[in-house]
Amino acid sequence: MSELSSPGGEMRLDKWLWAARFFKTRQLAIEAINGGKVQVDGQRAKPSRSIRPGSRLEIHKGSLSWTIEVLAINKQRRPATEAAGLYVEDEASREKRQEIARERRELGGQPQEGRPSKRDRRMIQRFTGRNEPSD
Repeated sequence: MSELSSPGGEMRLDKWLWAARFFKTRQLAIEAINGGKVQVDGQRAKPSRSIRPGSRLEIHKGSLSWTIEVLAINKQRRPATEAAGLYVEDEASREKRQEIARERRELGGQPQEGRPSKRDRRMIQRFTGRNEPSD
């Protein structure tokens, strides 16, 4: 670990999630925490909650989830390789995430939601034989 990592000490939950690279910004981390997507030791937490090494976190982000144990505190955001050393993930959590990722790769692209783009609309019109724009 670098000199910025400390095996002891405390840090705000939102800062730690940002420094450990679970969220791109602290604001996104705060929104996830307030939305109940992050639990500390099995309980809902606030962004200002202090965490220390040994704390267990459950993080839900989209369809993915992590169950981790905090190993160290890092006061600054460091490269991803160093950030991965701040925690250890449960084996069951890792296997579940890898399974979800594999299923996504097998299914290919997700169907588009919402209105079709201009390009998609033109392709639909060509396919259906209606090339003239409708009013």
